[in-house]
Amino acid sequence: MLYFSRFKMILIWLAVAATVILAAPNLFSASTLAQLPSWVPKRQMTLGLDLQGGSHILLRMDPNDLIKDRLETTRDEIRTRLRDAKIGYTGLSGSGRAVQVRITDPGQVDAAKAALKTLTDPVAAGLFSGGSVQEMSLDDSEPGLLKFTVTDAGVKYRTSTALAQSLEVVERRVNELGTTEPIVQRQGDDRILVQVPGLQDPQRLKDILGQTAKLTFQMVDQSMPVQDALNGRPPAGSSVLYSQDDPPVPYLIENRVIVSGENLVDAQATYNSQTNEPVVSFTFDSKGAARFGQATSQNVGKLFAIILDNQVISAPQIREPILGGNGQISGNFTAESANDLAVLLRAGALPATLTVIEERTVGPGLGEDSIRAGKIAGVIGSILVVVFMFVAYGFLGFIANIALAVHVGMIIALLSLLGATLTLPGIAGIVLTIGMAVDSNVLIYERIREERRNGRSVIQAIDTGFSKALATIVDSNVTSLIATVVLFWLGTGPVKGFAVTFAIGILTTVFTAFTFTRLLVSIWLRRARPKELPRAPVTFVPPGTRIPFMGIRRWTFALSSMLSILSVVLFMTVDINYGIDFKGGSLIEVQAKDGTADIADIRGRLSELNIGEVQVQQFGDPNDVLIRVGTQDGGENAEQTVIDKVRGELQDNYDFRRVEVVGPTVSGELAKQGTIAMIIALLGILVYVWFRFEWQFAVGAIIATVHDVVMTIGFFVITGLEFNQSSLAAMLTIVGYSLNDTIVVYDRVREDLRKYKKMPLPQLLNNAINETLSRTTLTSVTTILALLALVLFGGEVIRSFTLAMLFGVVFGTYSSIFIAAPLLILFKLRPQAATSDEEKPVSGGKALAT
Repeated sequence: MLYFSRFKMILIWLAVAATVILAAPNLFSASTLAQLPSWVPKRQMTLGLDLQGGSHILLRMDPNDLIKDRLETTRDEIRTRLRDAKIGYTGLSGSGRAVQVRITDPGQVDAAKAALKTLTDPVAAGLFSGGSVQEMSLDDSEPGLLKFTVTDAGVKYRTSTALAQSLEVVERRVNELGTTEPIVQRQGDDRILVQVPGLQDPQRLKDILGQTAKLTFQMVDQSMPVQDALNGRPPAGSSVLYSQDDPPVPYLIENRVIVSGENLVDAQATYNSQTNEPVVSFTFDSKGAARFGQATSQNVGKLFAIILDNQVISAPQIREPILGGNGQISGNFTAESANDLAVLLRAGALPATLTVIEERTVGPGLGEDSIRAGKIAGVIGSILVVVFMFVAYGFLGFIANIALAVHVGMIIALLSLLGATLTLPGIAGIVLTIGMAVDSNVLIYERIREERRNGRSVIQAIDTGFSKALATIVDSNVTSLIATVVLFWLGTGPVKGFAVTFAIGILTTVFTAFTFTRLLVSIWLRRARPKELPRAPVTFVPPGTRIPFMGIRRWTFALSSMLSILSVVLFMTVDINYGIDFKGGSLIEVQAKDGTADIADIRGRLSELNIGEVQVQQFGDPNDVLIRVGTQDGGENAEQTVIDKVRGELQDNYDFRRVEVVGPTVSGELAKQGTIAMIIALLGILVYVWFRFEWQFAVGAIIATVHDVVMTIGFFVITGLEFNQSSLAAMLTIVGYSLNDTIVVYDRVREDLRKYKKMPLPQLLNNAINETLSRTTLTSVTTILALLALVLFGGEVIRSFTLAMLFGVVFGTYSSIFIAAPLLILFKLRPQAATSDEEKPVSGGKALAT
């Protein structure tokens, strides 16, 4: 086990060298890396939006808009084709998902069906089954009445096609803003995710993404005053539209479209040479130029309107024919708004309205603070763990610390190589893996010490210790990995970043703690040829400890049952402080530009905005304030209106450092995903433990884990900490950690069951727990030290996450000893010896170590 061939040694050292080379670019600035030769690796970790600032926006397309447009098109087609076929009709109307028309002459029904047959013809659908789909169906069951209905497959086809088109339009719009490395991705059947790092003005991005940007050129109807049309009824073929002015000005507009934005080939923000006002210059294609030139030639002296999304931008008079396909759009533009309109026109119109259903925006200032807090927490946590390992194991602890440094380097190297995103919870994941990575070294070292006490030589003890610890290391890390994979699968944003980092940390732990540490120990053995294991400055758990844990199991069962029932009762009777992730609403973090924030003033000013329930509280420093606004009745658009109102009220005195908006659609989905994630994680772990052990172990492990989850929920209720997606990540991580601890105890129980065939089960469990007590204690202390650094120095944003983790680690350690182990007696793991000599102390050192 301690022998390494030259080939294996070279591979291991090459892996370490690659780690250093790939991780090193993260120590230098981008400008420094740019000066290095091209062959030098320069790829750095991608920082998440919560660390570098930027916006995360989730847009949803409403299929009802598409259905409405399809019905309008269908009505126009029916009208045109029946007129061309000279077929009389009446009652042409549409509602819901259907359009119907009544043919006045029964003898022309068949002719009408033939004329309208193309409406029900299959259309090419690409990925749809069979390569085509029937978009509309015909119902002619009632004599003379033809009813065309949009099918479910048709809705799906229209939505998929429109989403693909919208994806291209959104991508063009975002790229036109000149941002660096934006991400535009399709999510599901009707959503688009937009992430723009480093964005200084998120409101501008939302305005550009939210506009459909359907541009049309139409004539102004001057046959009657617009006021008469408002008081009475507009003429047939005309409608009243309003301008973008404040207050809006009404115009009577002919419905006939002269030219649409589809005929534009270019649009640029320029200045009017006469007035020096910002305008948008545009150029039509040949078809659009011809139609526009013909219309302006025939209507000299009349007014025509330039309309964007049913709002009149301007309505100038045609003084002379506009030929050549060039023109200008004037209005009350600023330089920025003219540029934004040009961006919209160049990118093209959206086929349907996109609604912001989730927004998470972080200002660059908060990102810098988060990075600084994460670095401080990481350095302090690492120092605490390094010092503790040296105090607990002496020179072997020094070797473990070298492996720990390689472990952190490998995480950073893999994050850089894979292009994975490092988020603030991801930094917490690195710090947490620093504490948990020590667990594998502790398992190995404690096993080595035990084998040495049993009389083996130093070399034999080390060899056997590594060999016997391997199965436990794999079992304990696989259970954590199961929970982490579920978290990645169902998590979003920063939570997914935590899952990626933590999963990489789990995988690199096995390599650094088992392979690299073993190599370092073998080199030390060959060179130093020690006669005894290095002594530790402090012994935390004396060898031969015989604490009768099973003797108090009834008391611990009673205590845990009482606390669990109390937690459930509190959860059902007291409202847990759900964050906006699960109940919807808006969360805004602001910082006073000068001096201390006036919470009473903010609360008073916001209460006058008529935006519903508002909570205002200090958040960290005296100049930082956290504002929570409850979910709005008007849906996703109303949520966005809240942000606009709050920003307009406070932006003169406060900087907006973070904005999160979760609409009712997303919040309901996140709550559902959280529940599913917890169930899937527990089921996955149950199956794995059942596969590796017996059913009693699997059920006992799950019950102990559920106990820890229930206790953590009670902790959230009692403390009033916000329960959000990060809290869910904490709970799933607690599940993994708790199982990790329980598996170590169970692994020793399984080993002792083979050794002591007739030993009473309570006594055997006492043996197993005492044998692993040093490992349990040292691992818990190292993890707690790392978490304490996060709690104290990691910043307010992740405090609820880290506090929950700290609580979970303590209760996870407790449950593995006082819940998971005693349950094996309850389940009669060894029925013939479950109670005899139960309270008898462990007899002699050899009973422990044989």
